[in-house]
Amino acid sequence: VQLQASGGGLVQAGGPLRLSCAASGRTDRAYVMGWFRQAPGKGREFIAAISWNGSSTRYADSVKGRFTISKDNAKNTMYLQMNSLKPEDTAVYYCAADRHSRFSLLVASYDYWGHGTLVTVSS
Repeated sequence: VQLQASGGGLVQAGGPLRLSCAASGRTDRAYVMGWFRQAPGKGREFIAAISWNGSSTRYADSVKGRFTISKDNAKNTMYLQMNSLKPEDTAVYYCAADRHSRFSLLVASYDYWGHGTLVTVSS
């Protein structure tokens, strides 16, 4: 499966932004999908994950209550709605898919990755 993240940009602190991740290829399989981010000089960190049918989600504590992950299987697209953005949310955001549906927070559990999209939050 191929993934393409989009929607990044420059936003003021407190503002919203929505990221999209379009999937192509073997989209008929039941992947768990997730969002990760990597800030300058830091490792890649888990943000959120969603089950194939969208019934289950999990979030990192740092974004819980501010970010919402969702997906539209008819459009083969996953979303990350980000509200109340903070300067520390500045990072390159990546979407990923886990073909084994482990619903993990670990980078190593995800098999497919899209190119990132840069989110910059100004104070």
